[in-house]
Amino acid sequence: MNNTGLKLRMAVVGTILFALYFGAALVFSEMFQVSLLPILAISLVLLPAAQYKIGKWMALRGTEEMPDEGQYRQIHQMTESLARDMGMDKPKLVVQDMGVPNAFATGRRGAGVVCVSNELIGLLDRDELEGVIAHELAHLDNRDTITMIIGQSIGMIVSYAVFFLLRDDNNFLVAYAGSVVAQMLTMIFVMAISRYREYVADDDARQYIGSGEPLARALEKISRGSEGRESRIDDNVSALCILNVDRSFLQQIFSTHPPTEKRIEKLRS
Repeated sequence: MNNTGLKLRMAVVGTILFALYFGAALVFSEMFQVSLLPILAISLVLLPAAQYKIGKWMALRGTEEMPDEGQYRQIHQMTESLARDMGMDKPKLVVQDMGVPNAFATGRRGAGVVCVSNELIGLLDRDELEGVIAHELAHLDNRDTITMIIGQSIGMIVSYAVFFLLRDDNNFLVAYAGSVVAQMLTMIFVMAISRYREYVADDDARQYIGSGEPLARALEKISRGSEGRESRIDDNVSALCILNVDRSFLQQIFSTHPPTEKRIEKLRS
């Protein structure tokens, strides 16, 4: 990642998230009269670990391991070559009928999985498909799945802290409403980081394939190819996909992806 502006914005948002998390941890420490260490262990180790295992299992339901033959052979070859260039182990490749052309990566560096839809394979040219694979490998290389899980865990911890702060015998509804608002506000920052990391993955892919044009064309084709089709992708999985189309103002605030046209513009700039 060479974009200084993105680095700065991610650092600012990350600092805000950490401040919110640390404040919530202090609330629990004071409330339950325990040290910060067990609270930190639960909120930043045990909770994300459980979310990681469950999330990965849910994302890979309905997928099939991609055979290393026929139309899939070139995908294995380009993935192996790109992974070697990135200095990482080749991830497991799986395929799924998603109803729309799309792809996603889940897991961590060294134990990742890349899923490609059959609709995507039939739609893209070889260099465009290589751009998509490079983008997904960049997510694994940058440990984006773990980053987002930690962000979601912070949102939960902040929500619970606000609930317990506001709770009393006669004020349950106010406490509950406050916790919901707190989680929504926290998730605005988490989603901002998610959008920044999509730009980073795009930029990394451009560097490894030598040009942003193939990935830009791929995004255009995926966007057009998804129109009028019914997606069979779960909402939780759609956040991992290379393209997640959100149009309304509220959806854009809570979107995991930046606008497609902006991504294409940056890739071609």
